[in-house]
Amino acid sequence: MPKSEVEELTEKTISNGGLLARLYFDMQSEKQEDLQPLMADLINNRLLKTPGVVYCYGSIEPPIKIEQDNVYSTSAELTVLFQNVTALLNVAFMFAPAGIEVIRPEKEYRIPIADLQSAVLDAAQISANYSQYILSKVLSPEDFAKIQSDLKRREELGKKLLEKREKDQKGNEQGK
Repeated sequence: MPKSEVEELTEKTISNGGLLARLYFDMQSEKQEDLQPLMADLINNRLLKTPGVVYCYGSIEPPIKIEQDNVYSTSAELTVLFQNVTALLNVAFMFAPAGIEVIRPEKEYRIPIADLQSAVLDAAQISANYSQYILSKVLSPEDFAKIQSDLKRREELGKKLLEKREKDQKGNEQGK
């Protein structure tokens, strides 16, 4: 039996460092009619357009009423193919799914150093953005300006370190 285009794409992506994962999302609202359109928007207009997401499919459950909280709740179970671990981590940070289950590869996953560095830097940037947002709501304008200045210096240092590392790597490669 020939493989479908989806199966071929999945195999090719996984063999090149991709991951197939099941993501679980939940959402609550006081308005039952808002839930499914909001969940569909999250999937179709945000998740699917995230860099590194190859495809996704799944289902959205009908809203149910949670009596004790007087709200409605819905959930979605999605199967998502990611180009690499960085894309998966970025989706985890940006959309905070209730659960993540890596389906494939099934046994072992090797992360190229470049992907690991990218993932760690993305995590650091997301953390810095989140911290900056929180601090902007809590600190005085003067204290916030000082922290922004410190973060800018940190960013410039990080760029210099990356440039130095790339230069050192090129020098090592040429010296071989």
